[in-house]
Amino acid sequence: MRGESKRQATMMLWLTPDGFVPEDHPLRRIKPLVDSALRRISPLFDRLSAAGGRPSIPPEHPLKSSLLMAFYTVRSERQFCERLLEADVARVLLK
Repeated sequence: MRGESKRQATMMLWLTPDGFVPEDHPLRRIKPLVDSALRRISPLFDRLSAAGGRPSIPPEHPLKSSLLMAFYTVRSERQFCERLLEADVARVLLK
């Protein structure tokens, strides 16, 4: 069963994740392209997902994470998770 992407706009603050990223940041131009490409292959994800069972992580999330790892030359998923805690800029692409 394919998981849904649930967005949480705020968390104990009255700010959105977009508020932490400058308007002229390059990821803001890349995000619409990535979202468009993932929308086109979304039907494929639906066909590959099981009809029942526990919902999975939406496949778009690991793909977007992989892109961020490539953009920022992060060598491992563990290092990527550590960097996520330090950088708010990743929230723009991952949300």
